Amino acid sequence: MRAIILMFDSLNRHMLPPYADTFVDAPNFARLAQKAVTFDSFYAGSMPCMPARRELHTGRHNFLHRSWGPLEPFDDSMPEMLKNDGVHTHLVSDHQHYWEDGGGTYHTRYNTWEFFRGQEGDNWKGDADALRGARFPATLKTQDAVNRRYMTTEAEHTQTRTVDAGIEFLETNVGADRWLLQIELFDPHEPFFVHQKYRELYPDGYDGPEFDWPDYAKVVEPEDQVEHARTQYAALVSMCDFSLGRVLDYMDDNDMWDDTMLIVNTDHGFLLGEHGWWAKSVQPWFNELVRLPMFLWDPRSGAADTRRGDLAQTIDIAPTVLGFFGIEPTADMLGQDLAVSTGKPAALFGIHGGHVNVTDGRYVYMRASVDAGNGPIEDYTLMPTHMRSRFAVSELLDWEPAEPFTFTKGLRTMRVDAVSGFRINSWQHGTLLWDLETDPGQTAPIVDDEVELRMIAVLLELLRENDTPASVFTRLGLPVEGDAGPEHLRAAADASRARAVAEPLPDVTTLPALPLLQTPVHALLADDSTRAVLERYLPWLGTTELVASTPWASILGMAKSGAIDASTLVEVADGLAQTSLSVVAP
Repeated sequence: MRAIILMFDSLNRHMLPPYADTFVDAPNFARLAQKAVTFDSFYAGSMPCMPARRELHTGRHNFLHRSWGPLEPFDDSMPEMLKNDGVHTHLVSDHQHYWEDGGGTYHTRYNTWEFFRGQEGDNWKGDADALRGARFPATLKTQDAVNRRYMTTEAEHTQTRTVDAGIEFLETNVGADRWLLQIELFDPHEPFFVHQKYRELYPDGYDGPEFDWPDYAKVVEPEDQVEHARTQYAALVSMCDFSLGRVLDYMDDNDMWDDTMLIVNTDHGFLLGEHGWWAKSVQPWFNELVRLPMFLWDPRSGAADTRRGDLAQTIDIAPTVLGFFGIEPTADMLGQDLAVSTGKPAALFGIHGGHVNVTDGRYVYMRASVDAGNGPIEDYTLMPTHMRSRFAVSELLDWEPAEPFTFTKGLRTMRVDAVSGFRINSWQHGTLLWDLETDPGQTAPIVDDEVELRMIAVLLELLRENDTPASVFTRLGLPVEGDAGPEHLRAAADASRARAVAEPLPDVTTLPALPLLQTPVHALLADDSTRAVLERYLPWLGTTELVASTPWASILGMAKSGAIDASTLVEVADGLAQTSLSVVAP
C-alpha cells in the first residue's frame, strides 16, 4: 500500500472545473474528478497555513488553543506514526514557512524531506544593496524581487522543481511498498509569480503597475487592476493544473491506481475581490475561503467519478491515511476515516482570535466577540514561537502554567496573554448567520433567533468536545456549561454594524486628501486641525491602544482592514480635505 498527498496552498474551488463553470483552464482537475471522489462539502478547520498543517498531522483543531506555531511535544503526528510503523514518509515542498520559527518541527516528522527555496519573500538569495535598510513587511516584496531573478525559466520555478523531486521519488520507489509521498506546493498562494506561458492563456490588456500580490485588505483598486489580479491567479492555477497532470500521468503510466491512495487538497482559499475583500484572515471566513476542493482516490472503496455531499474537514485526513495503512488513530484525533465515515453533523472552523464558526451544511454561524476589544485571547503552548519569531521576552514575563487539557497527555502548557489588533477583530464584523440554501453566495446575513439558538447549541457542543479554554467562551459571550438562552443571541444586535463594515470601499483615487488618509494616525493626532476631524468622526481613535502599538497605522489602512466603514471613511476624507495640514504620504 502506498499513498500520495498532493497539497496546494490557497486553491479556490470556485475556480476549478469540477466545481464551477469557470474561465480557468484546468483540464487535469476535471480529469482528476473522473478518477476520484470529489467532495462537495469539505471544510477547512484552522487557518491559515501552519495551523492547517498542524491539523493535517494531528487530526484535531489548532485555532481554539493557539495561533501559528510548531507541533507541540504532546501532538500526535500522522507522518511520524506512519514512520514508527515502518511506512517510509517523504516530504517535498517549496512551502517556505516550514523554514521559519513557527514551522520548525513539522518536516522532521518525516523519514526524509526536500525543500526548494524562493517563494513569497523567502530569505533565500542575498543581495546586500537591494535589501539594505528594508524593514518587515516591506522586506518581503524586496526579497521576492531578488529571488525571482533566480527563477527566470519555468524549469527553475520552485513549483516545477518540487514536482520534479516528487516524480523522482516515485521513479525510485515505484516498485516499493508502504510509503507516503507528500508533494506540497505553495502555489497558487500569493504572490502570483508565474511564467509567460501561462499568462498568455489569460490576456487582459492591463497596462498598469505590477499587481500580483494583493494586500490582506478591502478592495480599493480600479476594476481593471482587480481583474488583472484574477487573471494572474488563474495563470498560476493553470500551472498547478499542469503539475497535477504530471502526477496523474505517472500513476497512469505505471499502473499505480490499484494500490496507491491519492489525496489532492488545499488548506484554504483566497478572495479575489469577492465580498469586497482581498486574501484571507482579516475578514469573516466566507465559503470561498473555507469550503475547499478535495479529491480522494481510495483503493479500498474503488469509488471514482463520484461526488460526496456529506460534511468532512482537514482533520479527517490524518485518520484516513492512517486507516489506509491499517493504523488506528489515537484517542486525541477528532477526525474520521473518510473510508468508513458517513460524514459529521457539523464542522467547526476559524482563526485564533477571530470568529469561531460552525456549519451544519445548510447554515453557517459566525460567532463574534461580544466586546470591541476582542478579548480575552490566550495562547496555550509549550513551543512559544510566532510565524517568523520567538515570543518576545515581554510576552513571556507574565505567563502562567495552565491545567492539562484532555489532549496534552498530562502536560501543563504555558498560558500566555495574546494581543488583539484591528486587523483581526471579529467584533467589528459582528455575529453573522447565513442560509446557504437561499443565499449560497453569502450576500445577505439573516436574523432568525430560532436558527441562531440551534446553531449556538451545535457550536457549544463542538467547543466542549475540543476542550476549549474558558477564555474563548468569555470572548464569545457564551456559557462554559449549560445551555444557551435568548440572552446569548447576537445576530440581530450586531446587524447594523455588520452591514456598515460589509459595505465596499470606494476607489481610493476618487477620495480627497488621499495623502492625509495614508499618513500615520499619530501624525494626524499631533496637528490640531486634523485631530479635530478625527475626534469628530472617530472619537475612539485618540484613546485606543492601536495607535500606540501600531504607529504605522493610517486611516486608509484601518478602513481597508474593516476597522472604519466606508461611509465614515468618506466623511473623514472630506473633513481632512478642509484642513490646513499638508503632508506627503510615506
